[in-house]
Amino acid sequence: MKTIVCTTEQETLSLGRQLVRALPVPSFVALYGGLGAGKTALVRGMGAAVGTSEVRSPTFTIVHEYETSPRLIHFDAYRLHDAEELFAIGLEDYLAQDAILVLEWAERVPEALPPERLEIHLAGSGDEPRTLELRSIGKQYESVVDAL
Repeated sequence: MKTIVCTTEQETLSLGRQLVRALPVPSFVALYGGLGAGKTALVRGMGAAVGTSEVRSPTFTIVHEYETSPRLIHFDAYRLHDAEELFAIGLEDYLAQDAILVLEWAERVPEALPPERLEIHLAGSGDEPRTLELRSIGKQYESVVDAL
């Protein structure tokens, strides 16, 4: 586990760029944290690193796919009642793709999470610094945590 503190949104964006460069493909990143904790800002940084400035929260559509290299697939479980809704939109098919998958609000669908994943727990809101705890679940992500 590693804890990183980002004092500005720019630092969160920069961490997202560094993160995507360290991730293997395919990857699964589970984001945890309340409203305004910086989850979408982190994913915007990841998107910038793979070639898109279009990243926005997929709260209403549940999933956004970006045709980048590597591909970035961004989920938001905020409006879901349970993991079955995530499986109904094809989560298992997405997991089989050669892409980086990022899921916001992972705490709402724990039964949908793959056994190996990178978990990032974000805390803070407003003008407060953001504290990000990075946890490797499975050996695949240990080197990612070490690289950041």
